[in-house]
Amino acid sequence: MSKTRPGKRDIASYTIRGTNKVVKVGDCVMMRPSEINSAPYIARVDKIESDGRNNVKVRVRWYYRPEESAGGRRQFHGAKELFLSDHHDIQSADTIEGKCNVHTFKNYTRLENVGPEDYYCRFEYKPTTGAFMPDRVAVYCKCEMPYNPDDLMIQCDECKDWYHPACVDLTIEQVKQLDYFICYQHGSDEDVKKLRKPPFSNDKVLSKRQRK
Repeated sequence: MSKTRPGKRDIASYTIRGTNKVVKVGDCVMMRPSEINSAPYIARVDKIESDGRNNVKVRVRWYYRPEESAGGRRQFHGAKELFLSDHHDIQSADTIEGKCNVHTFKNYTRLENVGPEDYYCRFEYKPTTGAFMPDRVAVYCKCEMPYNPDDLMIQCDECKDWYHPACVDLTIEQVKQLDYFICYQHGSDEDVKKLRKPPFSNDKVLSKRQRK
């Protein structure tokens, strides 16, 4: 735990200027970016301290976006994905623009509705080395890519593996009409593309609202 600097005192909370939103230690916040019209910085508040003259500072741990990391944004990175870094900083509390929610990956995929303040994190990231933890995650489909909760996927009725429609030569509209789906490893092309008439079940179709 970091020590309070001389002349400073820890405080339990901070009310964001111009709002009634209260920030406490452990909350995730959106902070003013250095460039106009840029996305806000996202951070977790580890400490709040005041100098007694209404000057409040927050010690934060930054989240990085995929494009800010070594290797950049990749196909499996979702639009709301963040990496929790080991980069700590001290910032003026005045730069806090609002609160947000950084969910675990599992909890994010269970959300009924994803709002502007909803993000998720499944990796920790070390900017100095470019290392990720964990360094391996489950992969799916013929393309062997980690799951992107923004992408629709379909489950094979035989092996129960998940596939991107494009990787098995199907359109999204075809997937929505499938009676059943047999992947390329267990059926012929006719089996794979056999359709049914509406109404249809979406039990085999995967989206960010359905994945458990």
